Amino acid sequence: MSEKSYTYQSIAQAVLDQGIDTMFGLMGDANLFMVDHYVRAGKGTFVPVSYEGSAVLMALAYSHVSGKMGVGTVTHGPALTNCVTALTEGARGHIPMVLLAGDTPVMNPQNLQNIDQRELVKVTGAGFEQLRAPETAARDVAHAFYRARVEKRPIVLNMPADFMWQEVAHEKTVFKAFGAPAFVPEGDDLDAAVGMIASAKRPVILAGGGAIDARDKLIELADRLEAPLATTLKAKGLFNGHPYNMDIFGTLSTPATYDAIDKADCIVAFGASLHHFTTDKGALMRGKRVVQVNDTVTEVSKNFHADAALVADAALTADNFLYWLNEAEIPPSGFTKELDGAALTAHPPANPADTKPGYVNYVHALDRLEEVLPKDRVLTTDGGRFMTEVWCRISAPDPRSFLVTANFGSIGLGLQEALGAGFAAPDRPVVLFTGDGGFMMGGINEFNTAVRLKQDLIVVVANDSAYGAEHIQFLDRAMDPGLAMFDWPSFAAVATALGGHGLTVTSAEELETAIKAIETRDKPLLIELRLDPNDVPRMRI
Repeated sequence: MSEKSYTYQSIAQAVLDQGIDTMFGLMGDANLFMVDHYVRAGKGTFVPVSYEGSAVLMALAYSHVSGKMGVGTVTHGPALTNCVTALTEGARGHIPMVLLAGDTPVMNPQNLQNIDQRELVKVTGAGFEQLRAPETAARDVAHAFYRARVEKRPIVLNMPADFMWQEVAHEKTVFKAFGAPAFVPEGDDLDAAVGMIASAKRPVILAGGGAIDARDKLIELADRLEAPLATTLKAKGLFNGHPYNMDIFGTLSTPATYDAIDKADCIVAFGASLHHFTTDKGALMRGKRVVQVNDTVTEVSKNFHADAALVADAALTADNFLYWLNEAEIPPSGFTKELDGAALTAHPPANPADTKPGYVNYVHALDRLEEVLPKDRVLTTDGGRFMTEVWCRISAPDPRSFLVTANFGSIGLGLQEALGAGFAAPDRPVVLFTGDGGFMMGGINEFNTAVRLKQDLIVVVANDSAYGAEHIQFLDRAMDPGLAMFDWPSFAAVATALGGHGLTVTSAEELETAIKAIETRDKPLLIELRLDPNDVPRMRI
């Protein structure tokens, strides 16, 4: 049964009708009444941010960690242009979320903040949905949510400001997003894939972000084949605890894992696009049969042309492979018997004294932090030179507890996603690793948000007083890196001034003091690792 309301009320209620109890955003004249109704009448939680792009990033993280739909809202014009990088990050990461974006009044095309918002959104790779009229508000909101779920990307719903105070009859509308597993293939392609797997002497099972729900079936297949298990970066942590877990496959592999991959003769990849970081630009696939299984046709052969490719569900296909191996009585490969399971995930240690005075050895610091950080953490990483060592040495409990903010190659996105993760997992600590440049770009403006919202957040800033990637390129060309160097303020002092607790680490001894602060924290904690810019490990990509 419908009742009279205003458009802004219908939009807010339509969001609530989708089961959304948390919204991230920044209010302006085109969305403030909707937000007010969502909170006061709908009892929803609104998380106010300092910068519009943060609302999108928090919603992306919320979606990834919780498995629920992330929702953000901003007003029009410059508010939406401030979301371009974040929307691109979400689109390239295939993360579903809905952004409720105001638009300037239809009847006022000369509005100072007017732009063609559809064209702006299109270049990010996100989807665009127009609120067509006040009376279609509930259906348009529902359709935006439907599209986000099935298209697996951000959808921007465009809301003209002059619709907001028009009377409408609200009717609850929810469109079901069908989620049946993809078809299990038959025919020549399946026969070819099974033949390659059955004849392999040293097979490896590789899981990407599209296969994280197939964990048990992939382990069953690997154990049947006596094949080690590996993941792409986005599936990091999927096979934790398995005796032949190789962890990350590719340029981030340990020496032992890289050697094992080199010996392999067949790679069976599930839910992975086989990016050139995963394949080491094809080097790790050379001389091997490659079978690719992905339920998204655009991801098949996107980066690498496999010998056999199946557009299919990971779990069902792994089960199908297992069935035919058993039917044909194919013996196990025995490959795992050749491997040292402990060495597969062991990265070379560092000497804590191997650095200049006034600095802490970065690799040693990471290894110590891995030992003492809360085990039930959600791990978030910003972009920058420091990140590959973090990906290698700091573990995540599972792929949903691991946030990679590098889908667009940007820096400065990590802290915002860490805050979104905190709302998705309110009973768990969130750990963020960021660089000095990234923290200055996107961290300072939201660190106080973490303080205001009393989040359990541990931020580790790798401060080499430089834009590291550029610093290396200058040095590689025997040029002066001075333009890439920065005399930043004390991040520890800034964190304390913003209401948190900041500590500076310039030695192994001060690192131990910071570790004690982790154990006794009662507010957002920032640990600033002072690093020698000439001694930070190079990126492994």
